[in-house]
Amino acid sequence: MLFRTLILKIAKSEALMSFIAHVGKRSGLARRFVAGESLDEAMSVVQELNSRGILATLNLLGEEVGDEREAERVTSSYLALLKGIHTSQVQANISIKLTQLGLGINREICAGHLKTILQRARELNNFVRIDMEGSRYTQDTIHLFQEYFALYSNHVGAVIQAYLYRSAEDVRKLSALKCNIRLCKGAYMEPSDIAFPKKKEVDRNFVKLMEMLLLSPSYMAIATHHREMIEHARRFTAQQSVPPAHFEFQMIYGIGREYQKRIVQQGYKMRVYLPFGTQWAPYFLRRLAERPANFLFLLRSLFRG
Repeated sequence: MLFRTLILKIAKSEALMSFIAHVGKRSGLARRFVAGESLDEAMSVVQELNSRGILATLNLLGEEVGDEREAERVTSSYLALLKGIHTSQVQANISIKLTQLGLGINREICAGHLKTILQRARELNNFVRIDMEGSRYTQDTIHLFQEYFALYSNHVGAVIQAYLYRSAEDVRKLSALKCNIRLCKGAYMEPSDIAFPKKKEVDRNFVKLMEMLLLSPSYMAIATHHREMIEHARRFTAQQSVPPAHFEFQMIYGIGREYQKRIVQQGYKMRVYLPFGTQWAPYFLRRLAERPANFLFLLRSLFRG
């Protein structure tokens, strides 16, 4: 956890982020986790995944915007992304961050952009995952999801982070809506008064919430690369007679390619979270924080020049 905390602190330094972005691109490591910088590059990766029976969730990389014009630009980019998916006829949906739509500026501005995107998703018969960010935005994100779920129930889903103490109650409330919920561990730095400080505690809570969701009326996305947890989910669903159509496994692009293939071959749905775009450095840092081996690879690339 100390290593992860250090890396996430680095992510707050603009100078260090610029340096990491340069080195990550030069070393080729960034490409391991990011499907290119353009929509065309991302679509090529989606097509390759689809050819292996794997679905995708496309995410336009970026962080919180600081002005309304930028929020409008991001909204337009997501509308174009939905159109691109429809035109290409690939098996993919999209994931969005509400702070990219202006949640940090004005809630109503964000709500308007979100409605525009959801309306387009419904017109094109697609799906939008509202991603969960730092705890500062958790309550607003859940409220906006609940508000728009009533209007776009088949086209919008939520995310729950297992490292927050509040998540069990959030699961109980949201699963009662029979909505689509993605469970992940959480990738932001949070204080110990609101989040489990130890990895083993987060893992334990993840399993608890996963079982709650699998037995609920909600459709569940199990977002983890932890093979023991995946095997636990397979055993649990078999024991509880939970059909494979009630859930899917999700992993991020660049990790566990062969294992993803094996899961598909075993008859389960697999979806890969596929980020793309020019603003990939913060996402890249979070992936380094999760896997120390990636950071060591980055350091070796510095000495190779």
